[in-house]
Amino acid sequence: MRKAFVYGLFLVGALLAAATPAAFAQETGLALKTAAELRDILVENTGKRVVLRLGSGEEIEGTVTTVGNSLVHISKLAGKEFFDSVVRIDRISAVRMRARER
Repeated sequence: MRKAFVYGLFLVGALLAAATPAAFAQETGLALKTAAELRDILVENTGKRVVLRLGSGEEIEGTVTTVGNSLVHISKLAGKEFFDSVVRIDRISAVRMRARER
């Protein structure tokens, strides 16, 4: 009886572990392609609000306006709504964006 219970728990745990990556991808709303580059992610988020983390540790929050080959134009900067910024894509270490609603 005990062994059957333990095996049952193990089976349920294995099924949950196998389903977790797919469930996480569906929950986040972010589907990262293996060949994706930072530029591709910025293009997909054109017109949306993002936070760019630069290699220096500085963060820039604003709306992605235009994405070029090596530069991205960020408008409506947080706390500086009358200012825009142009950032070199190769200086960005991370992009944070809203992936889901409550």
